[in-house]
Amino acid sequence: MKKLLLIAVAALLATPVFAGSVPDISLNDLKAAIAKKDVTIIDVNGTASYKEGHIPGAIDYVADKGDLASKLPKDKNALIVAYCSSEYCGAYAKAAKAAQELGYTNVQHFKPGLAGWKSAGEPLTKG
Repeated sequence: MKKLLLIAVAALLATPVFAGSVPDISLNDLKAAIAKKDVTIIDVNGTASYKEGHIPGAIDYVADKGDLASKLPKDKNALIVAYCSSEYCGAYAKAAKAAQELGYTNVQHFKPGLAGWKSAGEPLTKG
């Protein structure tokens, strides 16, 4: 019984703080949405990282979180994609949750994050 309880506690601790339903978006689908200008991307890596390089068109969540509503589209069904540094980072959840709390219904996660974008040879925007 004790062992089962320990396993249950460990599973709960391993669960991300934000367990909302945020599906992943693939690299190809994200690139297609960017090409169609059909996505708002949120970078949660921090302002210093953002200035060093981010996915083109992304907004800096750390700098803009206080005014996030004005940075997002009026259409609550618009595609919003949040990402952080890598597939092992869970910080994207803050931005995803904030967008959902503002009423956005199509919020997704780019799981490979900035590291995956770079390793795929995709361009970065600096500044």
